Amino acid sequence: MRAMTVVPSPACAETIVAGDDLVVTVGGDWRITGLLPSWRKVRGDRAPHGVRLRAEGLGRWDSSLVRFVHEVQGWCREAKISCDTSLLPETVRRLVGQLEQAQEKRLPVDHSQNFLVTVGLAATDVWRQTREFASFVGECTLSAIGLVKRPGRFRWRDCFSEMQQCGAMAVPIVSLSSFLVGLTLAYTGAIILRQFGGDIWVADIVGLSTLREMGAVMTGVVVAGRTGAAFAAQLGNMKANEEIDALETLGIAPVDFLVLPRLVALTLMTPLLVMYANCLGIFGGMVVGATVLEIPPSAYWIETQANIDLSDFSVSLIKSIVFGMLIAVAGCLRGLQAERSAAGVGRAATSAVVTSILLLIVADAVFAVLFNVLGL
Repeated sequence: MRAMTVVPSPACAETIVAGDDLVVTVGGDWRITGLLPSWRKVRGDRAPHGVRLRAEGLGRWDSSLVRFVHEVQGWCREAKISCDTSLLPETVRRLVGQLEQAQEKRLPVDHSQNFLVTVGLAATDVWRQTREFASFVGECTLSAIGLVKRPGRFRWRDCFSEMQQCGAMAVPIVSLSSFLVGLTLAYTGAIILRQFGGDIWVADIVGLSTLREMGAVMTGVVVAGRTGAAFAAQLGNMKANEEIDALETLGIAPVDFLVLPRLVALTLMTPLLVMYANCLGIFGGMVVGATVLEIPPSAYWIETQANIDLSDFSVSLIKSIVFGMLIAVAGCLRGLQAERSAAGVGRAATSAVVTSILLLIVADAVFAVLFNVLGL
C-alpha cells in the first residue's frame, strides 16, 4: 500500500463581529517559512471595543503563531481595548507571556535626572572613591611600617623583578620621549629668543623646564601608561582567577604580598628614570643648539650649569618620588577593584591610567604652589 501524504493546510485567521468585539479565529498550520496572515489586513479598518482570539482547526504551529498573537496584544494595548486569549491553547498563551516578559526587560529605562540629582550623585561617587583611596593608602602605610620592622618577611625577589620591569624595561620609551621633549622646548624657545639675539638663553629654558617640570611630568605620564596599567591588569586578572581570594583564605594580606613589592619597586625606580630623562632632555636641547643655533656644546653646557643649582635637582627628585608612589597606588587600587571578567580587567587598566594622570596633575599643581611658598 502506498503511504498517505499529509498536505499541510495554510495558516488562516478569520474574523467575525460579535457585538462590539472582534472575534479572530486562527487555524491551519502556522509555519514561519509559509504564507502567514497579517494582523493589519485581518483587522482591516475596524475599530472594535475588544478582541477575542480562539483556535479552531489548528494544526502544527511554531513561533509564527506566537508572534501573531503578540502583535494582536500589542495593538490592543496601544488602542486601550481588551484582548481575550483564554480560548487559545495553554502552550500558546504561556509562550506569549514569556515573550512579553522578555520584551519588558529590554525596554529602555529613562535615566534622565535633573541637575541637582546629577551633581549629588557625582559628589557622592567622588566622596566614596576618596574614602576608598584614603583607606588603601592607610593599608599601604601600615604595610610599609611592617616592612621597616620586619624586612626579612618582605618578598625581595618579587620587588627586584618588578624593578626590572618598571625600570630597565622602560628606558627605551623614556629615552625617546625625553629627548624629543628637549628638542621641542629648544625649538620653541629659539623662535622668540633669536629675535633678541639671546640664542644662548635656550640652554636656560631647556634646563630649568626639564628639571623642574617636563622631566618628572613626562616620565610620570609614560610610567602611568606603561606600568600603572600593567599593575592594574595583573592584579585584576588575579582577582578574576580568584587567586587573591585564595591568598585571603590562607591568611595572607594581598597588600603585603602583591601591592607592597610593586609600590617599593616603582618608588625606587621612578627617580632614576626621571634623572635619566632630565639628562636626555638637556641633551636634546644641546643638539638643537649645536645644529640650528650654532651654539658650541661646551658653551651650552656652561650656560646650563650657571643657571641650575641643587634646588632644581631637589624639586625634580621630590616630584619623582611622589609621582612613583601615586602611580603605584592608583594602579594597584584599580586592579584590586576590578570586576571578575575580561572586560572588568580592561576597564581597570583604563581607570588606572586616568586616575594616575589625574593624580599627577593635581600633585604637580600642589608642588608648584608649595615650592613657590618655600622659595625653591
